[in-house]
Amino acid sequence: MANASKSISFTELKALIESNKDLVLIDVRSDGEVNGGRIPGAIHIPIHTLDTALCMNPDDFKAKYGVAKPALNAPHMVFYCQSGRRGEMAAGNARQRGYTNARNYAGAYSEWSRRQRN
Repeated sequence: MANASKSISFTELKALIESNKDLVLIDVRSDGEVNGGRIPGAIHIPIHTLDTALCMNPDDFKAKYGVAKPALNAPHMVFYCQSGRRGEMAAGNARQRGYTNARNYAGAYSEWSRRQRN
């Protein structure tokens, strides 16, 4: 059931960040990419470690990432990368693991950083 609800736009994400404390925003880029900047409030879980992270028990997840492990039905779970492809893969992976509301920010960090400068 692929449809537009599997991704989120810049405007939608910006509104969520400004208004919703329940947002779970996950950056799946590499350490080097994240060192160049990130979207405020994002949890950094590199794509190659995502499976492991999503399978962790809540205590281990909190110890490693410093935040509570998201619930399977977390209302706003958004993944992003640098250009959109890894974020899309990550969101699909999360949905397969039962995170029913996982979405990809299709514009990714490249769009975010460009639009935040304007």
